[in-house]
Amino acid sequence: MYSVQANFLISLGQKAQVPIVTFSATSPSLSSLRSPYFVRATLNDSTQVNPIVAIIQAFGWKEAVPIYEDNEFGEGIVPFLTDALEQVNARVPYRSVIPSTATDEQIVAELSKLKTMQTRVFIVHMLSSLGSLLFAKAAQLGMMSKDYAWIITDSITNELNSMDPSVLASMLGVIGVKPYIPQTKELDDFAIRYKNMTLQSNPKALNLDIYGIWAYDSALALAMAVEKAGLSNLTYQKTNTSTNSTDLEAFGVSLSGPKLIQALSSTTFRGLAGNFQLVDGQLQAPPYEIVNIVAHGVSGIGYWTKENGIVNKLKFTSSSTSAYSTSKDNLGSITWPGNESSPPKGWAVPTKTKKLRVGVPVKAGFTEFVRVTWNSDNTTKVEGYCIDVFDAVMAALPYDVPYEYIPFATPDRKMAGVYNDLVYEVYLGVSSFFLFSLINEQNYDAVAGDVTILGNRSQYVDFTLPYRESGVSMVVPIPEDKKGNTWLLVKPLTWELWSTIFVSFVLFGILVWFLERPRNRDFRGTGWDQFCMIFWFSFSTMFFAHKERVVSNSAKVVVIVWLLAVFILTQGYASSLTSMLTVQKLTDTDVNELIRNKEYVGYSNTSFVYEFLKKRFDKSQLRPFKSAEEMDQLLSKGSANGGIAAAFHEIPYLNLFIAKYRSKYMMVGPTYKAAGFGFVCDSLDYIYVSILRCRLFFFLDSTSLFFSAGLPNRFSSSTSCFEENSECDRGPDDGGD
Repeated sequence: MYSVQANFLISLGQKAQVPIVTFSATSPSLSSLRSPYFVRATLNDSTQVNPIVAIIQAFGWKEAVPIYEDNEFGEGIVPFLTDALEQVNARVPYRSVIPSTATDEQIVAELSKLKTMQTRVFIVHMLSSLGSLLFAKAAQLGMMSKDYAWIITDSITNELNSMDPSVLASMLGVIGVKPYIPQTKELDDFAIRYKNMTLQSNPKALNLDIYGIWAYDSALALAMAVEKAGLSNLTYQKTNTSTNSTDLEAFGVSLSGPKLIQALSSTTFRGLAGNFQLVDGQLQAPPYEIVNIVAHGVSGIGYWTKENGIVNKLKFTSSSTSAYSTSKDNLGSITWPGNESSPPKGWAVPTKTKKLRVGVPVKAGFTEFVRVTWNSDNTTKVEGYCIDVFDAVMAALPYDVPYEYIPFATPDRKMAGVYNDLVYEVYLGVSSFFLFSLINEQNYDAVAGDVTILGNRSQYVDFTLPYRESGVSMVVPIPEDKKGNTWLLVKPLTWELWSTIFVSFVLFGILVWFLERPRNRDFRGTGWDQFCMIFWFSFSTMFFAHKERVVSNSAKVVVIVWLLAVFILTQGYASSLTSMLTVQKLTDTDVNELIRNKEYVGYSNTSFVYEFLKKRFDKSQLRPFKSAEEMDQLLSKGSANGGIAAAFHEIPYLNLFIAKYRSKYMMVGPTYKAAGFGFVCDSLDYIYVSILRCRLFFFLDSTSLFFSAGLPNRFSSSTSCFEENSECDRGPDDGGD
C-alpha cells in the first residue's frame, strides 16, 4: 500500500522470484532497487515534477519551498523537484520537513518559521491525512491569504473528493495536479457496480478513487498475464535451511515466477485508468490535470502533457504539432488564496529580516548624482540620479529586498572619509560579520552612488556592471576671440568683401533688368514690381530657382558670368570656414601645453583624478575644488591670478558643468577612459543572504533598464588608465568619484 512498506516486500519477492505489484507506492527511490520482480502499476512521483515546474514557470515565480513528509515517500520526490526547478532558474531556499506523526504544535512551529521567510510559494507533498492537518493550521496562521501560493501533489489531489468539506474550505485557492483519468462508459459502469456491491455491504468503505481504479487494472493485468503464461503448476522449490531459521528464511523459490513476470511485463490493454503499459516495470505516465480548489469544490483549469506543456484542452484525435508552452493564458480562471483573482508575486516582505545597509556618499558638490539632506528629526532623505537607478532596479526585482540608505557621514554631517574608505566599509562589514558575527554601525552591505569602478577597489569588493559610462577630460575657458561664435559664419570673408558682394548683387540685377526689359514681358510692370524683380532675380539665380526666361543674348552672357562668380565665391567661402574651424581645434589647450607652461590645474577633492594628475603634474600645480561654483571661480581667475587654467573631472560631471556655464567653458583635449559608475557589493557572497541580493548586473541605455541576478563581475584587470599599479595612493582629501 505505502512506499515505506515496499522495500521489505520487494526484497521478499526478489528472494522468492514472485512478482510484487503495487498500485499506490509512488516513491521514486523504489526504482533504484532495480528488482526485476517489482511492478509499479501506479505512477512514479517524479512524473508530476514537470507539471508542477510548468506552473511555477507560467507565473514567473523564482523561488519555491517544498513541504514534505519525513519518510521515504516524502523525500523521494525532492531531488527531482530541485533539479527541475534549477533548470528553469528557480531555486529552493529552504526545505520544510514535517514528521509523519507531527503534533499540532510541531506543525504550527514549522509554519511559523515559513511565515518569517520571504518566499510565498509552497509545494506540499505528503499523504492526505497529514496534509489536511497542515492546511487547517496554515489557515489559522493566516497563511491561506493574499500573497501566498500553494501547490499540492497528486497524493493529496487524488483524495480531494473524499476530504471533509471543512478541510476543503481551509484550502481555498490551492492548485493541485493529478493524473488524467478519461471519463468512459466502462469507468462509469464499474463505479456503479463498485458502489452497489461494496458500499452496501460495508457503508464505511472508501469511495472509488484513482488507487481503486489502478488496483482493478493491476488485478486484471495479473489475470491476463497468468493466462498468457499458461501456468498450471504453481510450486515452490524448497531451500536448505537450518532448524533455527525463521519462516522468512524458509521461503522457497517459485518455479513459475520468471515466466509470470515476463508475461506481466509484456501485457498491454485499455484499462479503466487508460492505457496499461509497463516499461521497465513501471506504468507510463498519462497527461496531468491541473485543478483549483474553489468555494464550491474542485475545478479543472487546464492540463499538462509532456509534448505540449500547459494546454487548455486535450486533443487525442490527431498528433499535436504545437510547441511546448508554459503560458498562464492556457489556464482557466483561477481563485487564489484570500479569494484573489490575480496571481501572487511569490514573495513578500518577511516578518523578520535584516535590512540591507546601503552606504551613500555625502557630497558638497555635483549633488545631481547623490544628495543627502537631513530633516529636523535627524532622519535623512537621499535623492539623485544614482539613487533613482538603484531604486528602480530593486523595485523591479522578482522578490523583495528590504534596504535602507545610511549616509557615510560624521556627526557634523560631513563626509566621514573618502570614497576609498566608503568602499572599504563594505569589505569591513562582511569581514566583521564573518569573523566576529558583529556588524559595526559604520559598515555597509553595499554602496549606491557615483562610485567609479577601479582595479584596486575590486581586490576587496565586487562591482556591478557599469550603469553609467565615464572617463576623464578637462574644461578650459573659452578664449575671447572664440566667444563670438554666433557670427562665425560671416568671418571667412572680410566686411569689405561682403560689401563688394552686395553691390555686385544689386548691379547684376539692375544690368539684367536693363537688358531684358525692352524685349521681355517678365521684367515689366509697375515701378515697385520692377524694383522687386531686380533683387529677386539676383537671389533666385544663386539657387537656380528663377522662373523668368532670359531672352537677350547680352543678358545671357551676364548671367553666365554671374553664376561663375557665385560658384567661385561659395567654394572659397566653404574652404575658408573649414580652415578656420580646423585651426581652432588645433590651437585648443592640451595637457602637454599645460605641463610645459607650468599652469595650475584643478581637480575635485572628492575625485580619484588626483592619482592621474600627480603622475603628470607637479603636486604644487594641483588645486582642489569642492563644487561646480568653486570650479567656476577658479577658472574665471585664471592661473596667473590664483586660479587655474584648466579643470580635470569625470565626463558626467563636466557635462553638468558645461550645461550650467555653457557660454564660458568648453571641453577640450583627449578623453581618458574609465570603467564607469557601478554599485558596490561584497565579494564574500556566501556569508549572508541579504548581501547575495546585492549581486545585480546593471546596464542602462537610453530607453531600457536591464538586470539579472548572477555571480559578481570581477574587474581583475581594470580598463581604467589611472590604475597603473595595485596600490591605492591617496592624495589629500582624495576619495571619490
